[in-house]
Amino acid sequence: MREFTKEEFAWYNGKNGNPTYIAYKGKVYDVTTSFLWKDGEHQVQHKAGEDLTKYLEDAPHGEELLERFPVVGELKE
Repeated sequence: MREFTKEEFAWYNGKNGNPTYIAYKGKVYDVTTSFLWKDGEHQVQHKAGEDLTKYLEDAPHGEELLERFPVVGELKE
């Protein structure tokens, strides 16, 4: 499985044709196909290419939602 540095991961921001990736608890998910992540933004609060671990506990959904998307790697600390 691919390991991403934070610098590499930031490139996957859903802008300019780049894939849309988010991280949660060290796993990197490809959410490119989700209409909720259009143009790399979600609900005008979150941006792709970022670790969203600290935000998910306040979200109206749980981590089970991420199971819909493929895991494409791991985010290195």
